[in-house]
Amino acid sequence: MKGPTAGLSVKLFADGADKRTMMEMYADPRIKGFTTNPTLMRKAGVAAYEPFARDILSVIPDRPISFEVFADEFPDMERQARKIASWGDNVYVKIPVTNTKGESSLDLVRRLTHSGVKVNVTALLALDQVRDAAIALAGGASAYVSVLAGRIADTGRDPAPLMTAAVELLRPQPQIELIWASPRELLNIFQADAIGCHIVTATSDLLKKLTTVGKDLHEYSLETVKMFYQDAVAARFSL
Repeated sequence: MKGPTAGLSVKLFADGADKRTMMEMYADPRIKGFTTNPTLMRKAGVAAYEPFARDILSVIPDRPISFEVFADEFPDMERQARKIASWGDNVYVKIPVTNTKGESSLDLVRRLTHSGVKVNVTALLALDQVRDAAIALAGGASAYVSVLAGRIADTGRDPAPLMTAAVELLRPQPQIELIWASPRELLNIFQADAIGCHIVTATSDLLKKLTTVGKDLHEYSLETVKMFYQDAVAARFSL
């Protein structure tokens, strides 16, 4: 990385499903991979899952991309996972840690990883989930464990201690990388880096704020004042 972010070792992944935005992120060498999920795909207006995914893979063939299953029954989940995995060597298949009934998906995760499927276990929020996912992934293919740290923060808890412990849990298994997912502010990227987290995912809007890293605070203050003034003028406010 260049500039104030040059010292970061955490890898930046872009989180989203809008093709134009993904291509903008792909043009940035700081972005080392991509993640999607059904919610982001719906928000981006994706109408057909496989055509979208294959289109994206045709233009982003050389960086890891995670696509998520959307079935709720494990046999269907496994069928989808193996199909998604067949689309490219850079594909990781996102498997939620449970289905909507709260039933663990880790037996499926174990089968998939030991058959060579690159798995991204997602929607984890608790340390015991990280421990159990690590056990399921042990000895398998390259994998990610996605802890939604932003959602932990949404509950009023500081995610950093849990993420620090998660790094240590995964340390004996170098084929598993920890993802700090759903960050809420740019500071989270630096927190993830400080604890030795391998990857942080963020939306393009958040990643674009990297331009403000190290910015002079007085200069930033003046820019803010000018923004307030210009918006008031544009709105034609009067008193």
